[in-house]
Amino acid sequence: MELLVRRAMRGEAEAFIELMEQTKPALLRVAYGYFKTDADVADAIGETILNAWEHLGELRKPAYFRTWLTRILINNCNRLLREQRRVQPMDVLPEPAGVWDSTESNLEFKELVESLSEKDRVIFLLYYGEGFTTKEISRTLDIRENTVKSRLKRGREQLRRQLVQTI
Repeated sequence: MELLVRRAMRGEAEAFIELMEQTKPALLRVAYGYFKTDADVADAIGETILNAWEHLGELRKPAYFRTWLTRILINNCNRLLREQRRVQPMDVLPEPAGVWDSTESNLEFKELVESLSEKDRVIFLLYYGEGFTTKEISRTLDIRENTVKSRLKRGREQLRRQLVQTI
């Protein structure tokens, strides 16, 4: 991936497109952690791709591309959420389509993760869904690593309590 990043930083559009294709599933999972509708997710990802292309030259270390791109996505998601809160009340939103498998166990897991607070849910998705380390998450979200660890612990405890109640 680092070679693709270097090529994209030199202005090779094909390399950038390949990078976006490789990171698309991860971007979708993170965006669906914030939004429930396909349109909102598409807006956030579209803005992220545009921002990444425009600012790719500002990336200092190609090895941190994935973290850098995820940070851009999170910033865009937060900005879009702020705009939506100003414009319209949050009504019951339809289920997202296409990201989560429709198997029963995946739907149950999705419901459990969606029950977490937004802050905990994003950290859970980055840690368990995308394989980020607590250190990477702390840099990406600009919070202390101990905060990441405590939110992971709190989220696990909340999920454990919910699972015990359903048994």
